[in-house]
Amino acid sequence: MPVTAGGAAAPSHGAIRVVFVLLDGSLVLDWAGPAEALRIANQHLRAMGQAERFAIEFAGPAPQSTGSLGIALAGLAPLPALDAAHAPPAWVVLVGLPGQTIDVGGAQAQALLAWLRGLRLARGRVELVAVCAGALLAAHAGLLAGRRATTHHEHLDELQQAEPRCDVVANRVFVADPPVYSSAGVTAGIDLMLHRIAETCGDALAARVAQTMVVALRRGPHDPALSPFLAHRDHLHAALHRVQDAVSARPQDDWTVPRMAALAATSPRNLARIFAEHAGIAPLLWLRGLRLAMAQAALAAGANVTQAALGAGFASDTQLRRAWRQFGLAGSPGGGRRAD
Repeated sequence: MPVTAGGAAAPSHGAIRVVFVLLDGSLVLDWAGPAEALRIANQHLRAMGQAERFAIEFAGPAPQSTGSLGIALAGLAPLPALDAAHAPPAWVVLVGLPGQTIDVGGAQAQALLAWLRGLRLARGRVELVAVCAGALLAAHAGLLAGRRATTHHEHLDELQQAEPRCDVVANRVFVADPPVYSSAGVTAGIDLMLHRIAETCGDALAARVAQTMVVALRRGPHDPALSPFLAHRDHLHAALHRVQDAVSARPQDDWTVPRMAALAATSPRNLARIFAEHAGIAPLLWLRGLRLAMAQAALAAGANVTQAALGAGFASDTQLRRAWRQFGLAGSPGGGRRAD
């Protein structure tokens, strides 16, 4: 039996209309994860006595679609008319499709592209959110010309070919080039939506949504897709994950191996052994990598070397420079700030 997705509902006053556009084969996690983040944000807002900020709806060129997992979704609303001048603010969310390349030759895809070409994007009015390979749909519609964007790493070359005028950014979790926002892989769509929630409702609410979703770390637009915060986490050791979760949340704190060991309910010597065996790195070296990533982000945001060093937990800018060399980064902290 098809699952009824629910069509358009009249957005409450001040709410942003968030239209998830679905085609046959749309990747379920591409839209389900970001949509849940918005639903949870509304839930927290209601609990605080505030009005919901996001009116979630699902639309498509056909009233029914079959998702990537074979589940049929019925009750999709028609592709709406969005007026940047008069209508409530709206986000159009495009999601990926399975396959090594994105086929836009079908009738549904062609209908969607025709609708996309009629959009008039404007910051704060009608904005585009492309999750994973959804950026390819935007590219084929001409919406990424002169824009910076990213997509799943397997589709980066395809994106550049589809829109040579797009500045395709590799190795980023997501890229914000208002009114266009794009994310890398599937789960990066959740990071992007948390970023959009923070922009709209504040960091505190976005943090609460992340905690509810058990997202251990919110990644930002300056974080590489292969973030140091995610490195050395491909193991199944529960106590070690507990330590890494706590340290990742506040790497600038005064962490020592004994303090980490206490979280794992083990000895410092045994913690070092566990780190080496399961994470493939020494605990303090792993911590130094996290702090270096924090310092890089601070430098990119305009902090000076001393501010970046102390804010990331280094005792001095000399320590930051030493870590910079140890991890083989080009240039120096003062002259090697990474670009957006």
